[in-house]
Amino acid sequence: MASLFTKIIENEIPGVFVYEDDRCVAFLDAQPMTEGHVLVVPRQEIVHWIDVDDELSAHLFAVAKRIAKAQYEAFECEKVGLMIQGYEIPHVHIHVWPTTSLADFDASRRADFTDGAVLEKAAEKIRRLL
Repeated sequence: MASLFTKIIENEIPGVFVYEDDRCVAFLDAQPMTEGHVLVVPRQEIVHWIDVDDELSAHLFAVAKRIAKAQYEAFECEKVGLMIQGYEIPHVHIHVWPTTSLADFDASRRADFTDGAVLEKAAEKIRRLL
């Protein structure tokens, strides 16, 4: 059965995308830790990040870095956080989000599901800078 992220990638479930290429996509997290929280996801379903081949891993991190630079410019933040954990959805994904404090790294403080229009506003800020 396809993962939730594969369903988003294949447009079976709505997603607010900021980036796409032949190897990965990046879209806004529906339960963001902060405004502009993006997930960088390989198109290929891989459960654990240690199983990602080196070439794809380098590509995913390059995309994450590019998005982080856009987030840093688009949102009032001190840093941009990056995390891989993979407990909620068994499909590798890199969390990239604007931060102003260490408290922004507490995943238990994530927002409830965010309205698509709100996510789209954040996505537009990022897309403009990519």
